[in-house]
Amino acid sequence: MPNKLALIGIRYDENSSFTKGAADAPPQIRAALRSDAWNLFSENGTDLSEDSTFFDAGDIEPVAGSDMFTHIENTVHTLIADGLLPISLGGDHSITYPIVRAFARKYNDLSILHFDAHPDLYDNYQGNRNSHASPFARIMERKLVKRLVQVGIRTFNTHQREQVKKFGVETIEMHQLRDNLQLVFDSPVYISFDIDALDPAFAPGVSHREPGGMSTRQAIDLIQRMKGKVVGADIVEFNPRMDPLHITGTVCAKLLKEIAARMIA
Repeated sequence: MPNKLALIGIRYDENSSFTKGAADAPPQIRAALRSDAWNLFSENGTDLSEDSTFFDAGDIEPVAGSDMFTHIENTVHTLIADGLLPISLGGDHSITYPIVRAFARKYNDLSILHFDAHPDLYDNYQGNRNSHASPFARIMERKLVKRLVQVGIRTFNTHQREQVKKFGVETIEMHQLRDNLQLVFDSPVYISFDIDALDPAFAPGVSHREPGGMSTRQAIDLIQRMKGKVVGADIVEFNPRMDPLHITGTVCAKLLKEIAARMIA
């Protein structure tokens, strides 16, 4: 099998509003993925252990005097241009905006499936338009995607509900989620998975814990049941400093396996 998937770490959390630590996540997720505690088969039987399955593109880190968002966009675009399907390991959620800019250079009909406790649609947060609470406002105002579907939201305020209406975002709030939900997409899909979409009982290692979220099983089932071609993904907002028992890193690696299997199915 030729290289199809590109793993890239984005060690950046400068737009985190509450506490830092998400920049430490990429090596922790890689270590969990390669742990001898389990194998690299996904639940649908895809063997992800072949050397040709993943191309590890290393990490992007801030460089003094350079624009991090431009660096992220150009690096991801190069991977796409080389025929690879990037999976980005964050990092805070602000990285999704430049990543999607890269994808939009190839796909003019991209859809996003966004898992999160928060809609991340603030026009700005605490005066920062590039906040990790604002990436989808930037994406939607630039019309980078055809469709944005958000699942697991449980923190809406008035401003963000106004943003949903303004941009035509499809939201499935946590209290609306049903186990038989099947999402259908008729264009290429990018999955953006903020790990705090999960209930803190399943993923405590996040900066913004929000009870009442999805189980790991519910999230995996949604990914497995969805209809559409997944062309890229990110897993963001894992904060190893908040994960002393190393539970959340393992959950991130599990989600990575299941998303990867969908991408090369």
